[in-house]
Amino acid sequence: MTAATEPADHGPAPATQRTSPFVRGLQVTLGLGLAVAMLWWGLPHFAKTSWSEVWHVLRTVPTWKAALFMGLVVAGLYCYTFVMTGAMQGLSHLRALILNVCGSSVSNLLPGGGAVGLAATYSIAKSWGFSAASVTTMAVVTGVWNVLARVALPIIAVLGLAWGATDLPAAMREAAWAAVLSGTAVIVLFAVAIGTDRGARQLGRGIDRLIRLVRRGHGSTVEDGLSGLRARTAATVRTGWLQMTLGMVGFFGLYYVLFLLCTETTGIELPFGQLFAAYAIGRLLTAVGVTPGGLGVTETGTAAALVAWGADPAASMAGVVLFSIFTHFMEIPLGALGWVAWSVMPKASADERAATDA
Repeated sequence: MTAATEPADHGPAPATQRTSPFVRGLQVTLGLGLAVAMLWWGLPHFAKTSWSEVWHVLRTVPTWKAALFMGLVVAGLYCYTFVMTGAMQGLSHLRALILNVCGSSVSNLLPGGGAVGLAATYSIAKSWGFSAASVTTMAVVTGVWNVLARVALPIIAVLGLAWGATDLPAAMREAAWAAVLSGTAVIVLFAVAIGTDRGARQLGRGIDRLIRLVRRGHGSTVEDGLSGLRARTAATVRTGWLQMTLGMVGFFGLYYVLFLLCTETTGIELPFGQLFAAYAIGRLLTAVGVTPGGLGVTETGTAAALVAWGADPAASMAGVVLFSIFTHFMEIPLGALGWVAWSVMPKASADERAATDA
């Protein structure tokens, strides 16, 4: 999850452009409908099992293991705070955790909810007195680190499988090539954005359209922010890249441990390399925005990979569902706690917010 900031107000309160309620409602309906269809029909179909068999396996999970899984989720989210604090000076780990879970809870509820999540974290950070410049920089830098981490996982998986002389499915090779191309494109876009004023404006204009933060009149926008923050972004990468990288490794590493424990609990017996490959496919598919957080698509792709490598179908689907419960659905109540924590935390005064926007 990454954060974005609301542009500073330098005049009368402008109105925010919004998608029409009908179009937004249609998007939400279609996205949620697709997620339900993929989970209810697609997942058991491609995993070659049934939900009744899966529920039978899930009922055997002991309570102490569920508590352990929840602890790993919280630990992973805490590791991610190092990514956020490395990208924004003055942000504490507690506040970074609140920003993360609040934004993720929104993103996991709505198709294409990333834009709404960005706006939510934007408003929270501004209430603490952070400037538009600093939060916009964090949004860009952490966004790039997220994408690069997700596209790197299939590449690492392919190299590991090739080293182990394991047959590589065509889908896995194609995913690795797609990751290479996607990662290269992200690096090029990022370099252009922090290297040239024109590139920064073009990328900022695209982000404005994505998160619908464009305002009427002549107020500041993400486009203006990126153009004015090229030096700050470059400085952030130069000083914080190691902390952000280690935080990302810790986050995905702990989630992989959680994935291993979930699959072990449901009775999957596969080599670590193949399990990592299935995990990498799932993390890459979370970027699919047609359903909330890639829900349904992620689980189907991961379970299909496990079954293709010879894992028991019911155990595979149960393991994937168990992992999804903790990494997707449990972020929603965590987000609710985050909103409560934010509501009782001290806020910056109007003068302090005006000073940071100046």
